[in-house]
Amino acid sequence: MSLDDAATKPHERMQAALRDDLVAVDALIQARMASDHAPRIPEVTAHLVDAGGKRVRPMLTLAAARLCGYAGTAHHKLAATVEFIHTATLLHDDVVDESQKRRGRPTANLLWDNKSSILVGDYLFARAFQLMVEPGNLRVLTILSNAAAVIAEGEVLQLTAAANIATTEDIYLQVIRGKTAALFEAACEVGGVIADRPEQQVRALATYGDGLGIAFQMADDLLDWGGSDGMIGKNTGDDFRERKLTLPVIRAIARADAAEHAFWQRTIEKGDQRDGDLEQAMSLLRRHGTLEETRAEAFGWSVRAQTALEVLPDHPLRDMMHDLADYVVARLA
Repeated sequence: MSLDDAATKPHERMQAALRDDLVAVDALIQARMASDHAPRIPEVTAHLVDAGGKRVRPMLTLAAARLCGYAGTAHHKLAATVEFIHTATLLHDDVVDESQKRRGRPTANLLWDNKSSILVGDYLFARAFQLMVEPGNLRVLTILSNAAAVIAEGEVLQLTAAANIATTEDIYLQVIRGKTAALFEAACEVGGVIADRPEQQVRALATYGDGLGIAFQMADDLLDWGGSDGMIGKNTGDDFRERKLTLPVIRAIARADAAEHAFWQRTIEKGDQRDGDLEQAMSLLRRHGTLEETRAEAFGWSVRAQTALEVLPDHPLRDMMHDLADYVVARLA
């Protein structure tokens, strides 16, 4: 089940509550992705920016700031910064992963080329740094620049951990913090900082973003195996075929007997995959209970995110953020 199939859509309620802010952010994104000298930049950027993403990350910045009583406009620049960082990483990821589709459309690297995707991604990172400087808040700059570094570090770590069956749970957590949770965390945290809230509330927003991002990524990783029951569904097994070490597999390998270890070594480490191997892998995950354990882990991180919100002001946006943490794991119910 996709997020759009869920009965309730808190991100849509958030979009409605933040409509004016989102219009301002969209205008800022359109203005800042322009280039007088390299028309390919807006062409490539618009292909991805206009592809219908939910803009959850910039919305979290706007929601956190409004929840904290912020009445200015600097949060628009911070939200646009977050979206530019996210878009830049998607352009780079599609090159690294040799992807051909993103949000149901051909990827930029397929329509143009790898060089264009990499260089336009670099341009968006540069634009993001220009935007994050403009509010004149050193702590905001520190948070967002640190997040950009963690994201890059996580991507490199994922590259080096790929197909390595010695990958540990700690490394996996580091990878998903880099690829997903770091930007969720920063997006929420800067909303509290720009509103000049007490440190306890700023840290609560950061904890919320971290838990939300980890829950989101764990849910995605589990759904690649068809969900908590391991039933084969659409696109099931992509991570297995790409030899990615996600939590269900890492735990199954840790509990493997000699024959099972040899199976994982052949299919993941050596890349020798044969007919029936995906079904065998699923059987091993079910045997060791790692699908259900991953489901429980994802729900646990969602609850951690919700608990962090308790110190924040009572506000409809806080309720939407609480529901969003349920929403990202609702696909696993």
